[in-house]
Amino acid sequence: MGQAPWGAWWLALIGLGALAVLILAETRPVRAAWLGWAGGVGHFAAAMFWIVEPFLVDPDTYGWMAPFALVFTATGLALFWAFAGWMSALWPGRACRAMGLVLGFGLADLARSYVLTGFPWALIGHVWIDTPVAQLAAWFGPVGLSVLTVAVVILPLGARDWSMRGLVTIPSVAVLALGWSLGLWRLALPEVPRDRPIHVRLVQPDAEQHLKWRADMWRLFLDRQMALSAKPSAVALDLIVWPETAVPFLLDGAEPFFERLAGATGGVPVAVGIQREIGARFYNSLAFADGAGRVIDVYDKWHLVPFGEYVPLGDALAAFGLTAFAAQEGNGYSPGPGPRLIDLGRAGRVLPLICYEAVFPQDVRAAGDRPDWILQVTNDGWFGKIAGPYQHLAQARLRAIEQGLPLLRAANTGISAAIDGRGRVIDALPLGAIGAIDVAVPAALPPTPYSRMGDWPMGALLAFLLAALAWRRSAKVH
Repeated sequence: MGQAPWGAWWLALIGLGALAVLILAETRPVRAAWLGWAGGVGHFAAAMFWIVEPFLVDPDTYGWMAPFALVFTATGLALFWAFAGWMSALWPGRACRAMGLVLGFGLADLARSYVLTGFPWALIGHVWIDTPVAQLAAWFGPVGLSVLTVAVVILPLGARDWSMRGLVTIPSVAVLALGWSLGLWRLALPEVPRDRPIHVRLVQPDAEQHLKWRADMWRLFLDRQMALSAKPSAVALDLIVWPETAVPFLLDGAEPFFERLAGATGGVPVAVGIQREIGARFYNSLAFADGAGRVIDVYDKWHLVPFGEYVPLGDALAAFGLTAFAAQEGNGYSPGPGPRLIDLGRAGRVLPLICYEAVFPQDVRAAGDRPDWILQVTNDGWFGKIAGPYQHLAQARLRAIEQGLPLLRAANTGISAAIDGRGRVIDALPLGAIGAIDVAVPAALPPTPYSRMGDWPMGALLAFLLAALAWRRSAKVH
């Protein structure tokens, strides 16, 4: 319940504490692992229930896979929590078991961010995104938020009796209050305006996924986006952005479309989500065109969704009819060469992200040079209307905080938004709305510690604490 859209962080802390009490009472590693796994199944099933939505877009073909997707997601991700439970029972003494559980959860969220290309949804630390505590991600990143959360909840439970636990709770509450205060301080810092304003229009056509590619509907959605792009603006626009896979045809041969779009917008440069083909490979791309309708650069998505955009061993499995369902063309997408900046002249240097790429802090940092702002195009029509799109927006807000960079996102069905470098949504189009918003890109903040160092400091801290715990155990044994 701490995850978006509910954000009940206080209830999440109670639930985490209740699970920790059960695990810390168990001294057998296998039994503690089972308890951790059971808690993880409940957490991920409740937080990630929307994972069935992509399979229900075409239920006749993929609907049978929906329950398996939820079961495998919940039980598979729960293995990381099983590791945390197992870690807790390896050490003698309740205090050491509590520290082992803290380290287990911290290492689990760190591993989940990287293992098998990573899947950092519903991290424990995400419960703070709607609070000032989220600002600590500028220093410690999302894993740091997770470690803080489990530490303030679990370490007091390591005391030998309830009276001592109450006493130990005082510093935990103080640490949480300090984090909240630091967040409020960062949020209160004055804004620094840009030397020259950058004005961007974000287009949201609300093309529902089950209708998007239908022969009798795609032209309606295309004309809708064209009309939204052609609306007069109170300011001179530097860029118009269409969402992921916004058009139903390939980039190859799309020159007449871009020329028509340039005429409709009065020569404003555009960024359009589109697919393209190179040889026998298909790419999920973002094409940038100048005011004359000439494509000047193309970014190809490189961090693809397993089974959604590509299937491992896809070329072989395609012979058996198993293909990625999100790709309109071919058996699935091929990955692009990697993250990079796009120089858009008056609109500044932009780091483009396509959909799922915005959930990975390491992808945002991997471009090398620091952009002026981050641009995400996405099609959250795959994620349903209850929780998935809100969790995706929350992740984008966290990326902005971590980097101290503004982030603009154009989402097909919503939520399109402009987010400042402290993660605040300054303007947005709600889920399911048709429209466009013209926003001034907020100024970038100075580089944050996390933007410079990433997860290395937190990983090193966890490794050091684990080594210290192992040394303590070894010293007691001898």
